[in-house]
Amino acid sequence: MEKSVKDILHKVDDYTWEVPMNFKPGMRVPGRIFVSQKLLGSLEYDTVVQTANVATLPGIQKYAMAMPDAHSGYGFPIGGVAAFDRDTGIISPGGVGYDINCGVRIIRTNLQASEVRPRMRDLIERLFQEIPSGVGSKSRLRASDTELDNAFLYGAKWAVDSGYGVPADVEHCEENGFMKNADPSMVSARAKTRGKPQFGTLGSGNHFLEVQEVVEVYDEAAAKVLGLHKGQATVMVHCGSRGAGHQICDDYLRVLAQATKKYGISLPDRQLACAPAESREGQEYFAAMAAGANYAWANRQVITHWVRETFGKFFGRDMDSLGMALVYDVAHNVAKLEEHVINGERKEVYVHRKGATRAFPPGHKDVPAAYRSLGQPVLIPGSMGTASYILLGTEKGMGLTFGSACHGAGRVSSRAAAKHEFRGANVARELAERGIIVRAAEPAVIAEEAPGVYKPSDDVVDVVHSLGIARKVAKVMPVGVAKG
Repeated sequence: MEKSVKDILHKVDDYTWEVPMNFKPGMRVPGRIFVSQKLLGSLEYDTVVQTANVATLPGIQKYAMAMPDAHSGYGFPIGGVAAFDRDTGIISPGGVGYDINCGVRIIRTNLQASEVRPRMRDLIERLFQEIPSGVGSKSRLRASDTELDNAFLYGAKWAVDSGYGVPADVEHCEENGFMKNADPSMVSARAKTRGKPQFGTLGSGNHFLEVQEVVEVYDEAAAKVLGLHKGQATVMVHCGSRGAGHQICDDYLRVLAQATKKYGISLPDRQLACAPAESREGQEYFAAMAAGANYAWANRQVITHWVRETFGKFFGRDMDSLGMALVYDVAHNVAKLEEHVINGERKEVYVHRKGATRAFPPGHKDVPAAYRSLGQPVLIPGSMGTASYILLGTEKGMGLTFGSACHGAGRVSSRAAAKHEFRGANVARELAERGIIVRAAEPAVIAEEAPGVYKPSDDVVDVVHSLGIARKVAKVMPVGVAKG
């Protein structure tokens, strides 16, 4: 019989709960789950088990972690963070996920939400028509094989160099919009075939294009540097690597399942298929994963260009007049080789963030120069009816979570359960009554993503802020949402 979550976890402080090493055989480190007492009630038993499973993997450092939005996923929990020693640790597709570099970016504007709101239904309809979305959606862009390889290699930089943006865009992306270790030759023909027609598409599920209003500013000085102010209209884009990333993950799960046997790695769950990080198999996956991440950055960049074009035509003003500058872009599903101080020693580790956001502190070399005095912007989207947040990374977070924060609100029920409980037309009507216009390919999509199937984003972000992993700067609310 399953124990209850509360019976398993040991309270460390008001926002930190430990999974003890005696919970599962083979745990090399404890688990750490960052939730409030309020959110503890929605924590799944399976999320605790998956966190403990990650703690059994070779070379893991300090803790296996789960962010406050955590819920069960493939192998690692979604919201899972773990770092593995470069020499003795592993790399695992289950620690990145199928949607490689699913991520989010926010674009500021010179428009006030009060200017946009009266025309929102028409604007969202125009954005919905101009940016392809939905399962199997095909792009307006017809990329050649060479262009696709360049997107795998150079990500957002390739998109900007090809006319889909401005140089400042890449400066305001995590990794400047591309990981340098990408190798398109490690990406299968099947992944390229799937990715090619979907380049420049939003996709489906929890992906969205959202017009928002800045409703709260917690740090005026920091918000000013980010170009944000109360009442302002912003645009958020949330999407990933589409079929290309899914196929890369699928391909390498099979490769690494064999590598697990080859290297004699004992696993509590086959979904944690992995290889020694510096092995041939591990490095080939890492290079393919980076290519998938770059595809996602290029994808969001192309979508950003079309958003700007659509706004320009709709409001009869150019991008500069509209002030549509990229504030920042973050990855949610990715593994990176980073340097961290662990037990007083500086080490290189492969940090896996699955449904988690990098949150580096002030002064870090990987934070854009314009924001280095503040810390890295951290973007945490809500559901289509709840708030999203802009935060900044902190020094405390580097020591506590390898510079990581949560990535969203976190689901509390499946899509199937959501469709059983909600009707899309009813959800859309209720949101419209609150001043939020939603446009989707079909009502079922709205039902699957109803606000009621997610944890309250306010509660999740309060944990991050209270722990000091990242500090709140601004809160935005949706005014119009386009979904696949």
